[in-house]
Formats: sequence, structure tokens, C-alpha cells
Amino acid sequence: MTEISRELLLHVAHLARLELREDELARLEGQLNDILAAVSKVAELDLSDVPPTSHPLDIVNVWGEDEPRPCLSVEDALANAPERAGDFFKVPPGGGAT
Repeated sequence: MTEISRELLLHVAHLARLELREDELARLEGQLNDILAAVSKVAELDLSDVPPTSHPLDIVNVWGEDEPRPCLSVEDALANAPERAGDFFKVPPGGGAT
């Protein structure tokens, strides 16, 4: 198993523009090496008969079928608009966020 050295951790932190304190460096080095050790255990397994998957559980679409149906009328859509200009929402110049 390859371990993450302090130098490699400092290099990656530099590339990511992270400033790490001494205690953070020590903690991250230990945590990352623990992760590598756990992953290396999986690499030792014979998985040749295990099919590749994108997700461990069956994924089902919970949405119903798209069915066309009538949309809101202009009057209903603009009923609560603070201001309108004809059939449109009226917003302040620049986008409206105030």
C-alpha cells in the first residue's frame, strides 16, 4: 500500500490553494492513509465474477409519466404579481432583486 507522505499532502494542499495548520496536516495525513488502507483491502478481493454497477441499489424513477394538461391562464399566473406590464411581470431594471 502506498501511503500519503507529508510532502505529497503539502503539494496537494498547495495545488488546491489550501492553507493547513500543523494539526490539520497531521489529522488529514492520518485520515487519508486510513482511507487508502481501507480501499487497498477491497483491491485484495477477487471480484472477477462481480458485474460492474453504477449504484448498489436498484434505481427507480419516482416521477409519473409526463402528461400534457392545461396550463395557467395569464390572469391566474399574474394574479399575485406585485406589478405587471400587460401580460408580463414588471420588474425593476437590473433584474428585480432589491
